[in-house]
Amino acid sequence: MITEQVLIKNVNIVNEGEILNGDVLIENGIFKEIAEQISAKTPDTRIIDAEGKYLLPGIIDDQVHFREPGNNDAENLESGSRAAVAGGVTAVFEMPNTNPPTSTFKEFNNKLNAAKNRMF
Repeated sequence: MITEQVLIKNVNIVNEGEILNGDVLIENGIFKEIAEQISAKTPDTRIIDAEGKYLLPGIIDDQVHFREPGNNDAENLESGSRAAVAGGVTAVFEMPNTNPPTSTFKEFNNKLNAAKNRMF
């Protein structure tokens, strides 16, 4: 198996309310190491100098309209979350513009149950 490594150097890593300047090693698409300084592991390691850039954990979309329940033909929890992930979104805040609106504890629980095993 070929191992593909990417080493991001000198990047401002935003994580849990803090910003740390350091390096990030990614191996076969998986974050393997985050540290103040990391050396390349192989001669084929792709090195990216990200000085002055920021690495964020993911995009948070604070206003999505998944339209479920009530207008599922326009979009639903599954299709909307799939599109969000494809765009780098890792968390969403859905607006309560559904029918019925998700504005009570009961409707919120209904929404959580509808999302189980369907959202990406």
